[in-house]
Parts: sequence; structure tokens; C-alpha cells
Amino acid sequence: MKIKSLHTNIPIRSILRWLWRSSADNRLQAVLNTVIGLLETVVSLASVWAMKNAIDIASQQVGLQGQSGAVPTSQREDLMWAIAIMAGLILSTFALRVASVWVRNILGIKAQNRMQQRMLSRILHSQYQGRDALHSGDVLNRLEQDVATVVNFVAETLPDILSIFTLFLGAFGYLFILDYRLALVIVILFPLFLLLSKLYVGRMRQLNRDVRESDSMVQSILQDSVQNRLLVKSLESEDSLVDRLDDEHRILRRKVVRKTYFSVFSNVVVSMGFATGYLVAFGWSAFRLAAGTLTYGGMTAFLQLVNRIQGPARNLARTVPKFVSVFTAAERLMMFEEIPLEEEKEPQLLDGCCGVEFSDVSFAYADEPDKMILSHFSFDFRPGTCTAVTGRTGAGKTTLLRMILAILAPVSGRVYIYNKVERMEASPSTRCNIIYVPQGNTLLSGTIRDNLLLGNPDATEAEMSEALRMACADFVDDLPDGIDTVVTENGGGLSEGQAQRICIARALLRKSSLMILDEATSALDEGTERQLLKNLFENKSRTVIFITHRPAVLKYCDAHVEIDR
Repeated sequence: MKIKSLHTNIPIRSILRWLWRSSADNRLQAVLNTVIGLLETVVSLASVWAMKNAIDIASQQVGLQGQSGAVPTSQREDLMWAIAIMAGLILSTFALRVASVWVRNILGIKAQNRMQQRMLSRILHSQYQGRDALHSGDVLNRLEQDVATVVNFVAETLPDILSIFTLFLGAFGYLFILDYRLALVIVILFPLFLLLSKLYVGRMRQLNRDVRESDSMVQSILQDSVQNRLLVKSLESEDSLVDRLDDEHRILRRKVVRKTYFSVFSNVVVSMGFATGYLVAFGWSAFRLAAGTLTYGGMTAFLQLVNRIQGPARNLARTVPKFVSVFTAAERLMMFEEIPLEEEKEPQLLDGCCGVEFSDVSFAYADEPDKMILSHFSFDFRPGTCTAVTGRTGAGKTTLLRMILAILAPVSGRVYIYNKVERMEASPSTRCNIIYVPQGNTLLSGTIRDNLLLGNPDATEAEMSEALRMACADFVDDLPDGIDTVVTENGGGLSEGQAQRICIARALLRKSSLMILDEATSALDEGTERQLLKNLFENKSRTVIFITHRPAVLKYCDAHVEIDR
């Protein structure tokens, strides 16, 4: 199954259902943000009342006025209480903001980490499709930026929207009580706002998708250039790659400019509508104040309430791009879920030495069904034997070993893993019987110990030392930090041959009986290769399948299979 193109629009309803399912790990943060937002709304509306009350008391529109012109004691006390209430509301606002920052920084990073872990687990446990549909740079871009967009939307934007609506309804109700005609005039523009929003979302969604696609391409070029900088240097292609990056940056900038033009134009139109509403409210309250039908505090309350009605509308306008961004991010993450997962069963570890039998196996990739990689292939890799598999590049050697690992499944025929008493079809559950050493340098950044423990997390010091000896990697003992020597990405700090031997030692720690070596000695000198092969083949406790182009390996093998299409 291929991943769909980014230009495929997933229905919004499906995206919303996916967002709800994906919010399971974020709901605590969402609930806390909702509670904080609602409390901020209550404090905000209470502040309007408190300011109106304080202004009316100070202007002697509320309370008693002494005959001598002096401010009565009771009025001074009322004014002090009004100021105290305002001070308490201000402190409450500060406290709620601190709580909001704490929730965002502490729980937010946890929620993002959990979603990244879940997405990575989904990718690692999915079926291998034979050919990667997405560049690894694009995948990383999705795991970082798109995950952050989804988490922030679920945990922060949605609670904010609830608070916005609550503030709008509360401010509208308060203003309606003071002057229902003004309240209706202020909100009459909202149907037009909703219509414009619908038009805006459709166009902005496509523009945002284009920007994210270009951003992923930029990251892919950066990642390729950094990972292969030695190759780039050897080809003297530094300037060529920088120019290629510059071309992609130009494309990205053009898309960002188009998106920005559209966003600015839309914001100007919406802002003009809000400004018109505020001027109407100001003029309305000014005329009422001049006519003596409104107090100073009442006018202040009018303007604050209008601001608290329009403020939510402005905030809603600002959330529309967030909806667009999260729809795009969700589409990009949902594509991972279109790849089926591998079947999950308990590992089926066979006793003793295992063999592998191919029975009339044929294979072709799904996108090229007429191009057979293997056709009616049959062979028995008998337990305890060593078999060399040779053939020209592209003949199907790698495909063969991937079917043994059950990473690929035959189009027809069967692959069996067996011992003296049991026989089962190759599947992810039989992978525990296999030691696999891929070609090239596959060390991860970290210490040599970290890499070895990937083969067996429970390996003892003695077992790691023995695995290093078997792999002719006892040079590790002479390193300054020994087994705790730090290597960088792709084994930086070691030669290719040294890294290859540590990879073999890592594989040997699995203690499985079926060993697949894919050009695993390509970087070794003849003497080291000879000793390594002698160590591996000194007893018949393992079945060894050696994918190789090197003739020296053949004399150590019991059988030889040449793959040729």
C-alpha cells in the first residue's frame, strides 16, 4: 500500500475523529487549560464590573454625597473596597497566567513526547513496503513539527476556543442587560465573519499544505547533505548542493509570500469590520453620556464589554489559521496509519539449530507486479550448514534475505523456518531465531556498549567480551575508554572495518541459531576476514547464509546458490 499524495484532501470530519482519538494523552492538559481559561473569563468579566463600580463611586454617581462637599466615610470605605476587589482580580489574573505557563511547559512537553513515541512506534511496527514512499527528512519533519502542531491544538487551542466562546457569551449577556440594542448591533457582523471564514479556510488549507510540503523538501536536502558530507566533498559538489538548497528556499519563500499575502488581506478585511463595530459602540455610548442616560462608569463598561465581545471574535479569526495548520498536520500524520501494521504474535523461538526452506517462491513489488524479482525459487538452507548466496546486483539477493526476516512476503510460494521437530512459516514472530548483519556501517551514535546492548539488553560483560572476540573486534580493549568509547553517527571515530566488526559482535549477542550476513566483511582485509570466518564457522551450532560478492568466502561454505533473474 502506498502512502497517499499530500494533495489528497482527507474529509474534515475524518480529521476531527482522528484528532479526538489522538487527544487521549493530552486530555489532562486540555482539561487544566480549559479550567484556567474559564477562570480567566470569569475574572475578566468581574474586572469590568469592578472598574465600572469603582469609577461610579469615585465620580459620586453611586453612594452618598455629603452636604458640605466632603466625601462621606461610607463612600470612602466603598471606594477602598472597590479598589481592593480590583487588586484581588489583578492578582488572580497573574496567578492564572503563571498556572497556564506551568501547564504548557510541563505537561505540554510530556504530551508531545508521548505522541512522538506513539508515531515512531507506529512507523517501526508497520509493514515494510519495499521502497520508502517518504524521505527520512520528511518523516522527521512530520514527527517534529506536525506532532507539535497537533498537540498544541488539542491541548491549548481547543481549550482557548472554549474560553473565547464563554467570554463572548458572558460579555454579550452583560452588554445586553445594559443596552440590548447596542449588543445586537455589535454581533450583527458575525454571520458575515462566518461566511468569510469558510472561504478563507479552503484557500488557506491549500496554501498551508504547499508550504509544509516545501519545508519537508528543504529538510530532506539538509539531511542528505549532512549525512553524506564526505561523499559530497569527494565529488566536489558542495556548491551544487548549496545551489539546490537555494532553489528550494526560493520555492518555499514564494509559497510563504503567497500565503502571507492572502492572510494579510483577510486580516485587513476582518479588522476593518471590528474597527467599524468599535466606532459604533463609542459613538453610541458618547451620545448617551451627553444625553445623561449613561454614567461615566457605564460608558467605560460599554467600551470594555464591546472589546470583550470583539476580542473573542479577533481570537477566533486568529484560530482559523491554527485549524488550517492542524488539518494539514493531521493529514500528514494520518498517512502513517495507512501503512498496515505487522502481525503481532508472541516470539516463536525454536530449539536447536534452525534451517530455512524456500518452496516455489516468487516475488514482485506491488507497484511493478510484472517485474519478478524472484521466480519459482526453491532451496533448502539446511540446519548447521553455511551457504554463500551470490549474483549480480539487483538479482534478488537482498529480497531473499528480507523474506527470511519476514520483512517482505512472497507473492506466491512459502518460506519456512524449521528445526528437527517444528516447521513454521516465516513471520515477524519467527524473527527471534535470526541474527542479521546488514551491509555497511550500521552503528548508532552512543557508546560501543550501547550498540552491543541493542543485540541483547541483558548481555553480561563476559558475553560482550566473547562476542567482540568472535567478531575480531577485541581492538575495543585498547581504546582509551574501552567498551564505553563514544562513537558518533554511523560509527564516527572508527574505521569502516572496525565499525563492521562491532556490528557483527552486536548481532552475535542475540544467541539465535540462524545467521544472515549481508556483505558483512566487505570492509575487512583478507587476514581479518579469514580469522572472522574461521571463528564463525568453527562449529556447526549455527546455520549461516552469506550474501557476498567475495570469492574468498566460498571456500568456507558448504553450498553455493547463485541468484539470477
